Amino acid sequence: MFTRRCRVPRASHLAVLCGALSGAAIALAEPPAYPEAPIGDTVDTYHGVSVADPYRWLEDADTPGSRAWINAENALTRSYLSGVPQLEAIKQRLTELWNFERWGTPSKDGGRYFVTRNSGVQNQSPLYVLDSLGAEPRLLLDPNTWKANGTMSLAGFAVSDDGKRLAYGIAESGSDWNVWKVCDVETGKDLPDQLDWVKFSGASWMKDGSGFFYSRYDAPEEGAALKGVNYFQKVYFHALGTDQAADTLFYHRPDQKEWGFGAGVTDDGRYVVITASHGTDPKNRVFYRDLKAKPLGQADEPGAAMPLLTDFDASYDFIDNDGPVFWFKTDLDAPRGRVIGINVNHPERVNWQEIIPQQAETLQGVSTVGGLFHASYLKDARTQVRVFDLKGKHIRDVSLPGIGTASGFGGKRSDTETFYTFSGYTTPGTVYRYDPATGKSEVFRKPSVKFNPDDYETAQVFYTSKDGTRVPMFITAKKGLKKTGSNPTLLYGYGGFNIPLTPSFSPATLVWLEMGGVFAVANIRGGGEYGEEWHQAGTRTRKQNVFDDFISAAEYLIKEKYTSTPRLAIHGGSNGGLLVGACITQRPDLFGAAIPAVGVLDMLRFPKFTIGWAWCSDYGNAETDEAEFKALYAYSPYHNIKKGTCYPATLITTGDHDDRVFPAHSFKFAAALQAAQGCDNPLLIRIETEAGHGAGKPTSKIIEERADMWAFLVRALKFTPTIESSEAAAGK
Repeated sequence: MFTRRCRVPRASHLAVLCGALSGAAIALAEPPAYPEAPIGDTVDTYHGVSVADPYRWLEDADTPGSRAWINAENALTRSYLSGVPQLEAIKQRLTELWNFERWGTPSKDGGRYFVTRNSGVQNQSPLYVLDSLGAEPRLLLDPNTWKANGTMSLAGFAVSDDGKRLAYGIAESGSDWNVWKVCDVETGKDLPDQLDWVKFSGASWMKDGSGFFYSRYDAPEEGAALKGVNYFQKVYFHALGTDQAADTLFYHRPDQKEWGFGAGVTDDGRYVVITASHGTDPKNRVFYRDLKAKPLGQADEPGAAMPLLTDFDASYDFIDNDGPVFWFKTDLDAPRGRVIGINVNHPERVNWQEIIPQQAETLQGVSTVGGLFHASYLKDARTQVRVFDLKGKHIRDVSLPGIGTASGFGGKRSDTETFYTFSGYTTPGTVYRYDPATGKSEVFRKPSVKFNPDDYETAQVFYTSKDGTRVPMFITAKKGLKKTGSNPTLLYGYGGFNIPLTPSFSPATLVWLEMGGVFAVANIRGGGEYGEEWHQAGTRTRKQNVFDDFISAAEYLIKEKYTSTPRLAIHGGSNGGLLVGACITQRPDLFGAAIPAVGVLDMLRFPKFTIGWAWCSDYGNAETDEAEFKALYAYSPYHNIKKGTCYPATLITTGDHDDRVFPAHSFKFAAALQAAQGCDNPLLIRIETEAGHGAGKPTSKIIEERADMWAFLVRALKFTPTIESSEAAAGK
């Protein structure tokens, strides 16, 4: 049950930012007023409950009133941050630390190696090709030349089996919408092919290089590209050298508007495997087409494909095939994951074979490079890689350099080498070449960063959440940290969509550590650290567990005297922005500062914009389910702001081109917080232009944003940071 009524906004309501923060001699001459934000009378009714939405007008970001508010908010934030004396020094140190050569993980096709390399502070990482492993890299694509300010990025690429053609996606201003093109690898020149309105898709080539499969939506209505809801994704085949209008509609389901599709050609070239997902639910369906029995181009209905797995009872990730035997990673009857084999000629469940049983650790991914299964596991949120033969016999474990994250191990079953990248919180990503036959790793590229990693250490601790659940947390700081209860501390979390938080290197985190900060990452429920049970424990009507876990992490840091409330900040992005918003509205007394980034903050209306409906698998739906409405309404950050409450200093960040989480979430939350604030703590919003949800953001914009964040925390947490020069750090 859902009804709505709307009225014209009433007269404006102003709130005032009062008082200057003490500490490091940083204050504005006069506290500024928050921008004017009229309160409207829009009211929606959910299951008999009337719910006000006073800032609905901010959902239309292009009206003169909304644009004026956005510009005024940015001006206010800029004036606040410009009052931090250390801002420029922080930005300079970020730039110094970012300025190191870094390589992506190479892939190999047709005897050539394809890899990204950034010389340091390039806005985007160019793509190079090496004709042999020891050859000089040859520039193939340089996104930095596509737009002067670096806001066009490489969104993905796929190389034909012979290594002669490369399909690649282009994203502009951080949008999820991509344009795909094709280039000739030998000459580096683009072919005439261009595919528009591609979203949430890669490309998979036919083995003869005649074309590739991809997924797209219909073109949106005029003016709705960044806001309109996305339904009815379709799989197309693009024949090389033809116009997109001539593409073959290979698979679609007009009866299922919410299904999303991915299509891939098996390495032996015989099958096209189609995966059908429903939103972000890890459960999926699998269809396939035997190209030998039914070649491409044979007239048929675009929905015609053989069903293989259609019960929507578990996740099934296709790994590889051995003739008609398809191997899948699945969580069916195995919440931490296992590998099974299904013969498509005899697909009955009684004939399924278990290849690799469920282990104590969580299985993240599997590849068959070098004729062996390489299985990546998470043990308490850190990587372990185990090698099995194709019958499931354990061969060895890959020896990794320490506590961290290893990613890669891609390739074909016939490949005799593969690559992976290993990183940690204070370990920059080092790329290794790995020999599957011997298990030997050798460094392919190792970055040189202007700091001494021996000055820092990462510890993993376990704490108890509200309901007694044991939760892990990584804590990184300078060695010899004294637990005085006064260390500025940044607690980060996510807690959703089966996504684990594993150790990774960031120059921004390193600068925070140099400034004297502690960096903590809580591996809370809702994520994928411990498999599907851990994920489900933080979804729908159980979402409050996620916030309880994060609040308990903060309480642990205070109890153990790493920090105290005035020096404790929390940060998270996207679903993590929801996490931060919910925690400051539930426990505003616990935190000294908060930075919710590109957050989902209106939990009643999120399905109405772009791909938001897809998140109902994790969040639930307020309109269709009364129990889920009650749960969502109970924690929705926008709806749980209380007039007169003292909220911690907050810097909300978003991008005006975010078509993943519509920026009005952040706009409405900021306006409501500012109107309700009951003390002098500043409540600000930073709205990036020509930026989206985060992917493809230019290095220059990342540095500027992080400098603003750290400067905000210097002022909000009232501490004087230590800011090192590159010469001092390198000389230790």
